[in-house]
Amino acid sequence: MGDEKRNSTLGLILILGSMAAIGPLSIDMYLPAFNDIALGLNTDKTQVGYTLTSYFIGIGIGQLLFGPLTDRYGRKWPTVIGLGVFLISAFAIYNTPNIEFFIGIRVLMALGGCIGMITSKAIVRDLFPPEDTAKVFSFLMLVMGIAPVIAPTIGGFMVASFGWRSIFLLLTIYSLIIFFSVTFLLKESKGVDPTVSLKPLAVAKDYRTVFLNSWFLRYSMAGSLAYAGMFAYISGASFIYMDVFGLSQQQFGWTFGLNAGGYIGGAQINRLFLKRWSSSLVCKRTMLLQSMVAVIMVISFFIPVLSKGITIAGIWIYLFCLGFITPNTTAQALAPFEKLAGTASALIGGIQMLAGALITGLVSVLLSVNGTIFPIILVMTICSIIGMILLNLGMKSIRRLKKVSTVFHF
Repeated sequence: MGDEKRNSTLGLILILGSMAAIGPLSIDMYLPAFNDIALGLNTDKTQVGYTLTSYFIGIGIGQLLFGPLTDRYGRKWPTVIGLGVFLISAFAIYNTPNIEFFIGIRVLMALGGCIGMITSKAIVRDLFPPEDTAKVFSFLMLVMGIAPVIAPTIGGFMVASFGWRSIFLLLTIYSLIIFFSVTFLLKESKGVDPTVSLKPLAVAKDYRTVFLNSWFLRYSMAGSLAYAGMFAYISGASFIYMDVFGLSQQQFGWTFGLNAGGYIGGAQINRLFLKRWSSSLVCKRTMLLQSMVAVIMVISFFIPVLSKGITIAGIWIYLFCLGFITPNTTAQALAPFEKLAGTASALIGGIQMLAGALITGLVSVLLSVNGTIFPIILVMTICSIIGMILLNLGMKSIRRLKKVSTVFHF
C-alpha cells in the first residue's frame, strides 16, 4: 500500500510539474531567438522584449481572475480549458505576421497557461497537510525545474535548425500532450463548492481577506520580490551572455540551463535543510545570502577585471538561493488558508507576475538608455534587499503595513 501511495504521489507530481512547467517553457525557450525574431519580423530587440512583458502581464491578471474559479468549480476543468486556450495561442504565434500581433497574442497565451500555475499549487494545498507542503513544493520544483534547464538549449537548437517559429510549434505539441494528460489522468482534488461566490464584490472581498492576512502579506511580498529579481535576470539574460560576454546561442543555452540547475538544486537541498531548521529560518538565512551576493555583483561591475567572473558566479548563487526561498515562502503564505487556497495561490502568482512585468519593462527601458549590465544587477540587488527587509520585519510592522493598505482600500 505504501508503494502504491508513493507511485500515486509521484504520478501526481509529474502531471502537476508538467502543468506548471508551461510557464518557464513559454519564457525560456525563445530567449535565444530574440535576435532572430527581431530580424524575421523587421523590428528590434526592445520590441521583442515587450513580448516578455506582455506575457507577464497576462499571467498576473489571469491568475487573479481565474483563482476564484478554481475554488468555485474545482481544479481540473478550469485547467483543461486554460490549456486549450494556450495551445491555440501558441499555434497562432507560430503563424504571427508581425511583432504587434505577437505581443498581443502573448497576453492570451499567458491567460491560458497561467491556470496550471494556480491549480498545481492549490492541489498540493488540497491534498497535503501544511507541515508537508514546503517539501512537496521542493519536489514539484524538481519536475517543473527541468524546463528552464533544457528550454534554452532546445530553443537554441530549434532556432539554428528550423528557425524561431518552430519553438512555438513545439510549445503547441507539448501543451496538447499535457491537455490530454490532465483530461484523462488527473483526478479532481476539490470539487464544486457553491458557497464560493463569483460576484465581483464577493471575489474582491475574498482577495482582500487573503491579502490583509498578516502572515500571507509577509511571506508573499518577500517571496515575490526575490522572484522579481529572477525576472530582471531573465529579461536581460540574452543581453548579458550573448551581447556583452559574447556567448553563442548554444553556449547561452548551456549557461542558462546551468543557472536553472542552481535554482533546482537549491530547492532539493532545501528539503534536507527543513529536517533541521524551520521553513521561516531557512527563508531568512538564504535571502540574506542572496542579498549579499547581489551587492558583491554591483561592486564588481566597477572592477572590469573581476566583473565577468563574479557576475556569472553571482547569478548562479542568486538563483541557488531562490531555490530555497520560493518553496518556503509559498508554503508559508498558503498555510493560513484551506477554503480559499485557489484564491491565495492566484494572489501569490498574480503578485509575482505583475512584479515580473514591471521589472522586465523597467529593465528593457534602462537597457535602452544605459546599454550595460549594471541596470540588471542593480534591480536584482534592490529586489533582494527589500524582500529580505520585509521577511525580517516583526509581525507588528506587518500589521502596520496592513493598516496602511486598509486606509487606501488596497
